[in-house]
Amino acid sequence: MLDISNLVYRIGGRVLLDGASLSVADGQKVGLVGRNGAGKSTLFGLILGEHEPDGGELALRPGARVGHVAQEMPDSQDSLLDWVLAQDTERAALLHTTERAADPQDLADALERLDAIDAHSAPARAAIILAGLGFTAETQARPVASLSGGWRMRVVLAGALAARPDLLLLDEPTNHLDLEATLWLQGFLRDFQGTAIVISHDRDLLNAVAQRIVHLDRGKLIAYGGNYDRFEQVRREKQELAAKFEAKRDDQRKHLQSFVDRFRYKASKARQAQSRIKMLERLGPPVAVIEDRAVRFDFPDPDELAPPLIGIDGGAAGYKKGEPVLTGLDLRLDMDDRIALLGANGNGKSTLARILAGRLDLMAGTQFRTPKLRVGYFAQHQTEELDAGRTPYDHMRELMPNVLESKVRAQLGRFAFGQERADVKVEDLSGGEKARLLFALMSRDAPHLMILDEPTNHLDIDAREALVAALNSYAGAVILISHDSHLVSLTADRLWLVAEGTVRPYDGDLDDYRKLLLDGASTMRKQAREANAARKDERRAAAAERTRNAPLRKRAQEAERLLEDLHKRRAALEARLADPTLYAGPAAAVADLQKSKAGIDQALAAAEADWLAASEALERETAGG
Repeated sequence: MLDISNLVYRIGGRVLLDGASLSVADGQKVGLVGRNGAGKSTLFGLILGEHEPDGGELALRPGARVGHVAQEMPDSQDSLLDWVLAQDTERAALLHTTERAADPQDLADALERLDAIDAHSAPARAAIILAGLGFTAETQARPVASLSGGWRMRVVLAGALAARPDLLLLDEPTNHLDLEATLWLQGFLRDFQGTAIVISHDRDLLNAVAQRIVHLDRGKLIAYGGNYDRFEQVRREKQELAAKFEAKRDDQRKHLQSFVDRFRYKASKARQAQSRIKMLERLGPPVAVIEDRAVRFDFPDPDELAPPLIGIDGGAAGYKKGEPVLTGLDLRLDMDDRIALLGANGNGKSTLARILAGRLDLMAGTQFRTPKLRVGYFAQHQTEELDAGRTPYDHMRELMPNVLESKVRAQLGRFAFGQERADVKVEDLSGGEKARLLFALMSRDAPHLMILDEPTNHLDIDAREALVAALNSYAGAVILISHDSHLVSLTADRLWLVAEGTVRPYDGDLDDYRKLLLDGASTMRKQAREANAARKDERRAAAAERTRNAPLRKRAQEAERLLEDLHKRRAALEARLADPTLYAGPAAAVADLQKSKAGIDQALAAAEADWLAASEALERETAGG
């Protein structure tokens, strides 16, 4: 499917790809990993032809259709379902042909190809994909332009999946998804029949889908068989072996150098010393075994507060004067609670988070909050509120105005901001660094409760592991909303399900919840298949009718084209006859033009009669069918 050989690409004087090579076979599922900024997205741009390489070769299988998630958000008035269906350009073109084709053979060819690509089931497939990504049947009928940005990105993802390309390129596909949609996507990609390359920091997704992991490291593409856990194990073993090998070589260098230092100037040992100098030269200089720097986070521990931190009885909450989003809230939160919120986006998870954070009042019921409670609230959209022209130190200093500089920098250092990165403008920070800055800012006063809404977006896998370790070491309460099931399973002790307008404890674990979602998806697919079977018969009957009526349609179209031509010719003659200068010339010329017009009028009458007869016959046949 894809062959990359000695690929070189430079940007701004920096070499991102340096002799990179890779071969991907048809049907393979590949996970592409590497640190942020390593060049993974750039490699996708090269595959898509958006960039030109500086050297090497990149070849796709001839005729292969490549699908990807475009970054431009659609602003269409088409319904979600129609927009997604239109992304399969081959199907759209064939359907256009069946509606317009006058030649029976063209129509037959188009119908045959539509049957070959299983086009009749496309609406049902698109509806299933949209449902899996969180869109109800009602929402699927809404215009794309009516959705928010995050939901539109889901529509774009649905379009890429529904088009069924030969090669599917996905760059962090779960960043705009909730846990429910992420679990559905895992199953979809596992069953996908084409070739897929997925850039992701979601290790559960990579473990569920990837058959190979390709690590982009220092400009090279290094392939490993198996999923992400296997990659991590093999890579760790290779690093350990390399370290041991280099340690042995270093001992050998030291031994040889010691002999040379002792005997190189003694005549009796000069020959032996010279031979050891040559051996040292062959060994070469020491080679550092480069390992990725470990990222560490450290949330400050709060002082102890008596339970409960928060208690809600008979609570209801919503916005302004509208209907409540959540009702029947009977909840208690203690300092040792680690709770993950389950439920699809739009069910009220963020509403509950705002209640617990003290940012939204109850519309009904009672709420107790311990007086000295401090809450840290993390939401990904907060990165947009950072001042691009200021540094992390500036932001932290503003929130800690009466604290020594060393303590301000110590708080930043808890989240891997050393002296250098703490003084870089926010506009020059990566997405992961901005997320880490938000962690540092929201935990500056050692909160008793941390509410984390999708904290792993833009964090690479190492940073996600650091977040897991930091949360497990933190002494306060945690409310977690995340699509990262790995993070949820390793940090949450309890699950609350936000659904059907309320919040209740979920008795099972994450595996039980995953099974519940997959069972629901299986039922939905079964219903869609049954509906498809009926629609397939209808489409076949419609196709047979179109084939039967093709001669009449062709006759009507030819008569219509003749009418258009005759009308144009008559208009031209009338324009000439209306010219006063014509009558200053020979009378015969006028007579000829009038005779020609009379002939065209007769032809028009005949053509109109023929078109009317063909149209009526086509209408009768269509109505009869």
